[in-house]
Amino acid sequence: MQSANLNRRSLLAAGGYVLATGFTGLLAPANAKDIAPTRTMRGGANNYRPGAPIVERIGGGGFWMSGTVRRAGDGEPLAGQRIQIWAHTTEGHERDPQSHGATLTDANGEFRLEMPQIVPAFGQPHGHLAYDSGDYKTVFLRPIMASAKDTSLEAHFVLQPA
Repeated sequence: MQSANLNRRSLLAAGGYVLATGFTGLLAPANAKDIAPTRTMRGGANNYRPGAPIVERIGGGGFWMSGTVRRAGDGEPLAGQRIQIWAHTTEGHERDPQSHGATLTDANGEFRLEMPQIVPAFGQPHGHLAYDSGDYKTVFLRPIMASAKDTSLEAHFVLQPA
């Protein structure tokens, strides 16, 4: 017969497991109906241009903006959703028409658009993104980069029906 080895380390490990996973453990699925919609960020709509064209790339490229779009509640990926992207870059200011472009999400709700390197505006390197297609409530995001030397930035949308 095998005896349980109860010591301080095993009790702490077991307690940490229960706190992290709850009594139901890792086998219980996440409650997807509780996925909250993304809230619009302050300053996200600055220099927004309604109807910016869908483009293959903004300017000369070299920097990647990417992310996902999902539906609030169940978290289902949303295909074919229009995401507008703009920023202050090495090739133009965020108010310039050539600094704006849009892309569509793929079948997995993912988007990716190449653009020129983002540079700091008002001391912060940041991008602007907007969901503005109309099926869901409009959301503006203004994510800030950890460093002006970063060559990519991600933003994720969880949309609520309009």
